[in-house]
Amino acid sequence: MTEQTDGPGVKQWPHAPVHQLTPDGVYMVTAATLHKEHLFKTRETLTLVEDALLSLSRKYDWQLEAWAVFANHYHLVVRGLPGSDDLGKLLKHLHADTARELNRVHNAPGRQVWFNFWETRLTYERSYCARLNYVHQNPVRHGLVPVANQYRWCSAAWFERTAPAPVVKTIYSFKIDKLNIRDDF
Repeated sequence: MTEQTDGPGVKQWPHAPVHQLTPDGVYMVTAATLHKEHLFKTRETLTLVEDALLSLSRKYDWQLEAWAVFANHYHLVVRGLPGSDDLGKLLKHLHADTARELNRVHNAPGRQVWFNFWETRLTYERSYCARLNYVHQNPVRHGLVPVANQYRWCSAAWFERTAPAPVVKTIYSFKIDKLNIRDDF
């Protein structure tokens, strides 16, 4: 990263990534809690995030193609549908609703829950397929389950039930070990 300045001696550091979201794209999104704190560590709070994600994606006309929700972050692959609203609005709504409810449950009003999100627009089929596999396999990568479809807050089981077997086999064949994805949680 190069240093930016606003005149002599004054350094300007960006505090968040620049989000360039368009409603007609396909994106991989990763979001994290503040300080990577494990705030969503119960079945109820993980379900809270997953249910809100599923509901709000329909409300904003974004098709979820893969997701995995964890105690301190989530990953998703999402596609804009015709007439979809800004993905940033969906994520802001998701973060506000889940933070408010978590803080109510923890009796911690006003606490900042979410830190930020990072997105990658997927424009190449191989990149898209590899990231679908990455999101589905993420619970295994984090050591939570031996097989991805055993993790309740991930789309792997749904994907395996609804996609044709050759599609599942193809997606799961994509290598994920060299992908550059923020996932140091």
